[in-house]
Amino acid sequence: MIQQNLIKIGMADLNVATDGAMIKTTGLGSCVGVTLFDPKVKVAGMAHVMLPLSSIARESTFNIAKYADTALPELLRRLAAAGARRERLIAKLAGGAQMFAFSGQSDTMRIGPRNVEACKMMLSQYSIPVMGEDTGGNYGRTIELDSSTGVLVIKSVQYGVKEL
Repeated sequence: MIQQNLIKIGMADLNVATDGAMIKTTGLGSCVGVTLFDPKVKVAGMAHVMLPLSSIARESTFNIAKYADTALPELLRRLAAAGARRERLIAKLAGGAQMFAFSGQSDTMRIGPRNVEACKMMLSQYSIPVMGEDTGGNYGRTIELDSSTGVLVIKSVQYGVKEL
């Protein structure tokens, strides 16, 4: 059996994988797993984004991986340091579920959909195409990205396993 390196991403965390390593995060409910892959140099990155905009942060120093507008620039910086080029990157997204039903559905309660929108907006600003997504719904997901192929495996209790 081949032992493959696994890099685990926590909530409000991000990292980069190279040399065929797998990069994985669990517990994507309203959070969004943003994955980026450079197929030429086989460098992959993942961010577990919890909230759309850092402007809602209450603290003056905050975890940049927590917000879409600060996580994506940092992930891009780390990917570039590992040899990736922005113009070759492709993105895949998962998560962004609406985990709980609220009466009235005010915009502040639409965390999952707002996270997806913010991630897509940031990717668009950097001209990075979204090549696949499994977002929305009302269920959690675990995702794993292979840095040698760029294949994103999405697992959920309700829907089993799918690949993007």
